[in-house]
Amino acid sequence: MLKNFFIIFFISMVPLIELRGAIPYAVLFGLPLLPSYIVCIIGNMLPVPIIFLFARKVLEWGADKPVIGKFFTFCLEKGHKGGEKLQAKAGRGLFVALLLFVGIPVPGTGAWTGTLAASLLDMDFKSSVIAVLLGVVLAGIIMGLVSAGALGIFGVVG
Repeated sequence: MLKNFFIIFFISMVPLIELRGAIPYAVLFGLPLLPSYIVCIIGNMLPVPIIFLFARKVLEWGADKPVIGKFFTFCLEKGHKGGEKLQAKAGRGLFVALLLFVGIPVPGTGAWTGTLAASLLDMDFKSSVIAVLLGVVLAGIIMGLVSAGALGIFGVVG
């Protein structure tokens, strides 16, 4: 069982998959939901401060490099697009918009993209991390309910 907790911890750290993939894995393999939820949140949040403080600088540095330039440019563009969407929808309510951007579990809107967007929008560190944390908590609740319900309906769990 400990091995599966490590697996969901690391799955929740992977960009684009994050806890949106880790929680269904936990439910599918019959792990207790509350400890799994906590492990997934910790794993999903662990990279957030590093992304906020360093990703923008690293991506801007590498955008014109021959081998990594295309990927780094893609990441910057994705972050800029996410930031523009947030700003357009939010206006002055950027905190709530970031929380919902991260919290609604659709592809491309997780903690990684939200944190990069917050960094590119020059949001302050504390507000960004709190908004992303609350978004990750919301996404985790949604994914837990959907996973338990969907997998239960199909007779996979329960």
